[in-house]
Amino acid sequence: MIDLKNFFRPKSIAVIGVSRNPNKVGHVLLKNIIDAKYSGEIYAVNNKADKVLGYKAYKSVLEINKKIDLAIISIPAEFVLQIVKECNKKKIKDLLIVTAGFSEVGNKKAEEELRNFILKNNMRLCGVNCLGILDTHNNFDSLFLPRDRLTRPSPGGISFVCQSGAIGSAILDLATFQGHRFSKFISYGNATTLDESDFIEYLGEDNSTKVICLYLEGVKDGKKFIRVMKKVSSKKPIIAIKGGITEEGHEATLSHTGSLAGNAQVYFGIFKQVGIIHAETLGEMLTYASMFEKSIKPKGNKVQVITNGGGYGILSTDAISSSKNLIMSRLSKKTVSVLRKKLSSLINPRNPLDLLGDADTQKYNNALEACINDKNIDIILLIILYQTPLITPGIVNVVTKFNKLKKKPIITVSTGGKFTEELKKELEKHSIVTTTFPEEAVKGINALVEYYLKK
Repeated sequence: MIDLKNFFRPKSIAVIGVSRNPNKVGHVLLKNIIDAKYSGEIYAVNNKADKVLGYKAYKSVLEINKKIDLAIISIPAEFVLQIVKECNKKKIKDLLIVTAGFSEVGNKKAEEELRNFILKNNMRLCGVNCLGILDTHNNFDSLFLPRDRLTRPSPGGISFVCQSGAIGSAILDLATFQGHRFSKFISYGNATTLDESDFIEYLGEDNSTKVICLYLEGVKDGKKFIRVMKKVSSKKPIIAIKGGITEEGHEATLSHTGSLAGNAQVYFGIFKQVGIIHAETLGEMLTYASMFEKSIKPKGNKVQVITNGGGYGILSTDAISSSKNLIMSRLSKKTVSVLRKKLSSLINPRNPLDLLGDADTQKYNNALEACINDKNIDIILLIILYQTPLITPGIVNVVTKFNKLKKKPIITVSTGGKFTEELKKELEKHSIVTTTFPEEAVKGINALVEYYLKK
């Protein structure tokens, strides 16, 4: 396995191409590194300035008389190879190049020359044409988008390897707003030398990564991809979404990162072969990631629905019954007896368990307590429609209490506006999976069961 620690935990970095202009990429890069409270040594390189953001500006990396673990390069494409040669002379072996203008715009010759030099001199390169790398656990932020535009997530267990910087940044921003927590975000662009397989192999051994997300447009080394994915997916779930599945999307891929998209059905077949979980949409990918990060391993595939809305119970039943891996659980006689004593006589203890429109927080507590201890139930799909008047914010404490027992995965569904979203965010803070619709919740549960029960 290639040693990639300097891309996540460098002790010293040189930012080449820093600018005094706050709107330039080099300026934003340096500012983000500083604002993230990076603890290592920072060296700014600009051949026309004495200082940038309070840091001495060196004319060249060759003027720096200290060891440098990682060089981050943001300069025009025509000067990149010259700078890389200086880095090699300085014995900097790890490079992050955000610069665009290579094979993705038809400049294949320049990228091939760069690639050959990198490989000949045993250097390692993330990029070109990439957004950068974020490691929340090590306070390392080399993304070149401003932190007030792209909100950085709190430390968590999701790592996202993304070939597209635009998709990666938008999803990272949305996911952070929704309360998802990340370990690492890796934008690798054209994959000039290091590719998705290299980074996923590293994440497979990374203790802070629980689940890996992958946005993929094309693979250059199919054999390596299959070998690595098979190895890593046996230890951690990998959720992948493939871009360029139509003929038109294939053509767009060629002009984006210079990658060959390949036949989509071949990719989907490979995903199945190596144990990758295929997501059809970016939203699905995030839902699945949340399930794997926050849920415990289910012991089986029997799902119990608890709801305060009959229609949602029906939709959930349809989704579960139509899924490939799930079945509706049957309450034990003991559970039925307990529920009849503790709930209203109007409530029929069955699956789905409809607590009716007058359900209050205590009824949810009673229902969860009975179902969490029922051996006929493996997973609980908990629907809470906060519009009904007797549900109080105390429901968060009730769900958290049973989730902390770690007896069964508890997946929540809540649909609504401001009040609903506020309470969903409170649940997220306590590592409880929240979804908006029954169908998306069931798809996620299906993926969870398929991964764990097939291992």
